[in-house]
Amino acid sequence: MDDNPVIGQCLCGAVKFHIFGEFERFFLCHCARCRKDSGSAHSANLFSSTARIIWVSGEDNIKMFRLTGSRHVKSFCSDCGSALPVSKPEFGLLVVPAGSLESRIEIRPNAHICCSSRTNWDNDPASVARIDGLPR
Repeated sequence: MDDNPVIGQCLCGAVKFHIFGEFERFFLCHCARCRKDSGSAHSANLFSSTARIIWVSGEDNIKMFRLTGSRHVKSFCSDCGSALPVSKPEFGLLVVPAGSLESRIEIRPNAHICCSSRTNWDNDPASVARIDGLPR
């Protein structure tokens, strides 16, 4: 991944970025904060202590939300609301929402985390029917 960037963007395409470097961890977090951030059962975030991000376009569209009294930060596009990477220099960390990436990545999730906070409707997701397209 060093010479070839991982490419990402928001849903509307206003914010585009390239990431150079390796991802060290990939977690699926089930805490209440991440569920609210994602609007889903969990967030899917990649972590790197060495990668660097280059904002290709739309940096003015990026908004940040910091939850008071916590280390929780969310970065998003002000036009479409898509989750975007967050650089946390105070922790030496780049956090990248996996769903914001256009490029294929080779790393697989390392773990589901904060499972004690998992919502009751997210038990045994492997048993839920799978449909390749939209339901009829």
